[in-house]
Amino acid sequence: MEALIGVLTVSDRASRGEYEDISGKAIIDYLKDVIKTPFRIEYRIVPDDRDLIEKQLKEMVDELGCSLILTTGGTGPAHRDVTPEATESVCDKILPGFGELMRQVSLQQVPTAILSRQIAGIRKNCLIINLPGKPQSIKICLDAVFPAVPYCIDLIGGAFIDTYENKIKAFRPAK
Repeated sequence: MEALIGVLTVSDRASRGEYEDISGKAIIDYLKDVIKTPFRIEYRIVPDDRDLIEKQLKEMVDELGCSLILTTGGTGPAHRDVTPEATESVCDKILPGFGELMRQVSLQQVPTAILSRQIAGIRKNCLIINLPGKPQSIKICLDAVFPAVPYCIDLIGGAFIDTYENKIKAFRPAK
């Protein structure tokens, strides 16, 4: 059975078509590069609107059955940046280690990473991870956290995801 992975870009301007969504495409390219098992992508763009973000996350989990959702955008300190709040409100559990690690590795690259508020959490059988909005930062963050993603999804009953070990070595405890 192939996994369904959601990619949700949160951006006022990209949702209006004012510029190309390079961040969402960077996530999709990353997933295609590192995931070995069959999967499909559900890709959407919404404006920086908490209700719309919550609605999309709920639909992607509850109706479509995504096992993983990666969001990009809306994690900074600006007034319209509400992705973490929307994510937290739809999750059953928050996993603070994801945000902590993403900020830690990002701070090695740029001092403004301390302003990032990305989080991760679980809704039903789905892991939701907020990523920054810049493609370079997305890769840095995913390289750091993705080794734990497949096992987390195993633990919550989501679809099996395996990686190309020469790209990202997924951690699973020895049986």
